[in-house]
Amino acid sequence: MSQTLERLAPFIFGVLSLGLWQGLIWGLHVPPYVLPGPIAILRAYIAHCASLNLALLSTLAVTMTALLCATLLGVALAVAMAASRLFRAAIQPWAVSLQVTPIVAIAPLIIIWVNQPFIALVVCAIIVAFFPILSNTAAGLAATPPELQDLFRLNGATRWQTLFWLSLPAALPNFLTGLRISGTLALVGAVVAEFVAGSGGFASGLAYRIIEAGYRLEIPRMFAALGLLGLSGIVIYAALGLLERAVLRQRRGA
Repeated sequence: MSQTLERLAPFIFGVLSLGLWQGLIWGLHVPPYVLPGPIAILRAYIAHCASLNLALLSTLAVTMTALLCATLLGVALAVAMAASRLFRAAIQPWAVSLQVTPIVAIAPLIIIWVNQPFIALVVCAIIVAFFPILSNTAAGLAATPPELQDLFRLNGATRWQTLFWLSLPAALPNFLTGLRISGTLALVGAVVAEFVAGSGGFASGLAYRIIEAGYRLEIPRMFAALGLLGLSGIVIYAALGLLERAVLRQRRGA
């Protein structure tokens, strides 16, 4: 019973919050152009569902492409850093500096340098998303038990064999944690890049629909787009969490 309530708690809290929100809107007579209620937002979504859903697909396409590329890039760099201390010393400071640089500051440059808008958006999202995968995978590779490494050496395993057959499987939980974090960050990077591109006239994604609705003072439609972004983030995080649990459960079972 307690487990069932625990699983339903987020939904119950969400329904109660939406009900309180709508009740305050009615009770205080707040106009929709100041703060729309859930019912007004739902009506706005129904009225503009075609354009909003198309924009959502565009944003998700950028997000998923960036997440895939960030995964490949992050794992490749982590493996290279684990294999070579010199490479680690050379790459790690630059990876950190790129991560702490606000993407909103460099997105305009990337959009200017890259002629293809979709590729430019993907590059911006990759910059935001790749570091958690890199850092978590590198930490997992570095945490390989020394006694198991010695056992592999005693059995004649080469450095690369030890890396691929011992260190990489040991780093799997860390990698999956980084992947889960990067999934939502890829969405954030895609939205930020779309805001910059949308300000320059490139109409694509939910961020552009938010800008468009703001210019037209269509606040309920703006909140509908924001709601879709929030739901997308929740779905991505939950799906990657399910993937993480499934992979680790299968690994323990094996």
